[in-house]
Amino acid sequence: MKLLEGKTALITGAARGIGKAIALKFAEQGANIAFTDIAIDDNAKNLEAELNNMGVKAIAYTSDASNFEQSIELGKTIAKDFERIDILVNNAGITRDTLLMRMSESQWDSVIAINLKSVFNLTKAIQGIMLKQRSGSIINMSSIVGVGGNAGQANYSASKAGMIGFTKSVAKELGVRNIRCNAIAPGYIETEMTSKLSEEQRKEWVKAIPLRRAGTPEDVANAAIFLASDLSTYISGQVLNVTGAMLI
Repeated sequence: MKLLEGKTALITGAARGIGKAIALKFAEQGANIAFTDIAIDDNAKNLEAELNNMGVKAIAYTSDASNFEQSIELGKTIAKDFERIDILVNNAGITRDTLLMRMSESQWDSVIAINLKSVFNLTKAIQGIMLKQRSGSIINMSSIVGVGGNAGQANYSASKAGMIGFTKSVAKELGVRNIRCNAIAPGYIETEMTSKLSEEQRKEWVKAIPLRRAGTPEDVANAAIFLASDLSTYISGQVLNVTGAMLI
């Protein structure tokens, strides 16, 4: 039997990058997939088709994860379409990197809203469903810079650190109903987000990684499978670093 057979997963921001890799890996393991993005473009439509061709049920939803009302309605719609939600992956995120002295209020607010408020929004949206089921796994996509900070990323680091505090609190609140909540803290992962870095910057990052390579979205997705599955039924309130032993 596949590790996620019969389960339904909701993954935010999954049209590309880490979210897409998680959706594909989860489908390989038998999960039905509900996934969101700010707009359902060709990337999202192609992913939806690919997932359905893998023999699972998959639906793409347009949703702004930073919008509370939209998130609550999304939870209701997915519960109706799939009848249950077993796994939530809060993956939606952006960067607006700059030194604090140059950072605008809008650069701060947009990162906090999309990266951190969205986690509150979606967890509220599915909490009732998981409480009724008396089961569930919530996985919040944090970052190694949420653990150790990083110059030029005060907004991003704060959002990801806040996510860790939220994760630990939710794990303590919902554990009595057999709902687990964990965070993944990826290090340097090759995605569209990191492709904005110069070749020199990329080389410097890799030099700081003991495994001497950048991570892939699939590396993160494999960690997510573990936390979503029954292999981790006694693991909650934890932060799993996926960094190749890199420390900041």
